[in-house]
Formats: sequence, structure tokens, C-alpha cells
Amino acid sequence: MGSKEKAIRILSRAGVEVNGNKPWDIQVHDERFYNRVFGGGSLALGESYMDAWWDAEDLAAFLTKLLCVKLEEHIRPVSLLFHIARARLLNLQDKSRAFEVAVQHYDAGNDLYRRMLDKRMTYTCGYWKGTNTLDDAQEAKLDLVCKKIGLKKGDRVLDIGGGWGSFAGFAAEKYGAEVVAITISKEQARLGRELVKGLPVEIRVQDYRSVDDGPYDHIVSLGMFEHVGYKNYRTYMKKVRELLNPDGLFLLHTIGNNVSRFTGDPWINKYIFSNGMLPSIAQIGDAIERLFVVEDWHNFGPDYDRTLMEWFANFDKSWPEIHDNYNERFYRMWKYYLLTSAATFRARKTQLWQIVFSPEGIPGGYKSIR
Repeated sequence: MGSKEKAIRILSRAGVEVNGNKPWDIQVHDERFYNRVFGGGSLALGESYMDAWWDAEDLAAFLTKLLCVKLEEHIRPVSLLFHIARARLLNLQDKSRAFEVAVQHYDAGNDLYRRMLDKRMTYTCGYWKGTNTLDDAQEAKLDLVCKKIGLKKGDRVLDIGGGWGSFAGFAAEKYGAEVVAITISKEQARLGRELVKGLPVEIRVQDYRSVDDGPYDHIVSLGMFEHVGYKNYRTYMKKVRELLNPDGLFLLHTIGNNVSRFTGDPWINKYIFSNGMLPSIAQIGDAIERLFVVEDWHNFGPDYDRTLMEWFANFDKSWPEIHDNYNERFYRMWKYYLLTSAATFRARKTQLWQIVFSPEGIPGGYKSIR
């Protein structure tokens, strides 16, 4: 059976027709597509989309259907073995490589992110409970974090992976906290300092392993743990414990994987988040043993689907304003990134966790906040 026939058979299981008329059907523009994907897996699927070899009117729906029939189990190219072996043999997230993803992704252009994100420029999942707009969902998420750590006026907080200062600015403005936010992106820091000007916030370009000015009353990390890598999880947790007051709380907000893996998706690694990977429950558990007590574990992964769709709508609407700074291949790459990500949450292949840790356990227990 040839590659085309195999592809049609797999797609039919997902309810997808080649050159069909449903929004989630794939429109193949280049017959080389079939051999390319079977030879290169998810990397080839993404690259062939970037090259306009295929389209789908509702790309997120198409990708969701593929994920639900476990496409990755049907296509296992030899190149994937190299990708996995490299991640097992090397520490791809060591200190010497920590800033690579900033150059690749977070420094892509503040003009892009200002148009895509909410007014506070919060590049993590919104919390849509009782909200209807992206701005409100992100404010609700930031407020949820503050409430979960019991933030009080005058508390000193470390934000690991502080981005453009959205949490730091919110915590300082609404709760009177003093916040140190660290990022590996010079562009994030430059704009972030403008956005939090006048507030008790310091934004540093710094790797988490270099922070040495504890203790902090609380520590938060929103959407940064995905860059740490499984070989560094224990190091990361030891650093947090070292910097945290004995009676403080640490809130980790991270995308999570349903199974333990040792590397990220090849296409995402090459084009979006170099050297990234998603942790599993087991990997987080191993990393915190004898360091922390888990006080609360909150999963609101489906909220990321909606957040990503809002980001794409903003990006798509604003594209005419910024396209001169990029090109059409970038547009297709960015669209594929956002809508593939939405599909993984819609198919429940990935999760969004907010986990609250304490160093020794809270006497009498922790009251969960939702």
C-alpha cells in the first residue's frame, strides 16, 4: 500500500476526507505531501503546511481529529529516534543553552505580541470561569494566582519566567506586593520595564539558576517550566526551595503531558520553542520528593483551547498591520503553532496545571481556591 492510500485510510478513521467539503477536511495541493509526511512525521506535517502543500479550512478541528485517532502511533519516522536520542544524551536546557529560546521565540517582535495578547501582555493560559473576554480571563487568572498564594501587601515575590511583567505588575498594583520578575528575553525585559514603570517591580534578564537574593515570601512561575527540561527539574525545585521562606508558598503554572516523555515535538522544537518539553505528573513528583508538599493541583486545560483561539483571532486580524516585518511563511508557521496547540488541549492530550506547594505542609491544611 502506497503512502497516499495509507494516509487516506488513517484520515478516514478520523472522519477526514482528502479534498472533501467539510471544514475539517484536508485539501492537498501537492501530491508529494504523502511521502513527505510518512518519511518525516510531525515535523514534515508542519513544514509541508508552511510550504502550502496542504490546507484545511478549520485547521484546529482537522488537527484535533488527527490527535484523537493517535496519528503519532501510525507514523514513526526513523528521524524521530535521533531526536529522542539527542534529548537523552544531552542536557538541552543547561545553562549554556538557556537563552536560545529567547532569541528564537520571545524576541520575535514586541509588535507581534502586543497585537496578539491581552492588554497586560500575559502569554499564558487565561482563566475563563465567569469571564467572556481575553482581558478579563487573564485578569481572572492573575487574581487567582494571587489568591492561591495568599498574597498580602508588602510580600516579596519572585516570578520565575516573568515575561513582560504581567503578573508582577498585577500583583504590585492590586495587592501591594514587591516583585522581582526574571526572564531570559531582552525584548521582554525592555518592554516589560516600561509597562510596570512606577510600581515596586524589578525585571531582570536572568536564568533561574543564577538567582541568589532570597528568601522570598512567595514564588510563582507561570508558563516557564516547559523550558526547564527533565534533566533539570530537580535542580529547579531545589533552587525554588532554597529561595522560598519556610512558611511561603510556591505556585507552578505549567502545561503538562499525560505521559512521561524526554523531548518535545520535533516541529515545535525546531520552529517555536527550541529545547522545550512538557512535564508529566510523575516527573514533577520525582522532582519535588523531600522538598515540597503538594497542597493543591488544579487542571483547567480546556481553558487554553479558548485562550489560543483568541490569540489566533487577534493575530489573524492584525496581520495586515505587521506583515511587512515578517513573510507569508511566518504567517503559516504562526497559525500552525497556535492552532496545533489549541488542538492538543481540545483533544485532552495536554493539560494546564496550577500546583501549589509548601515546604513543610500547611498546619491544618490548605483551602483550595477555584
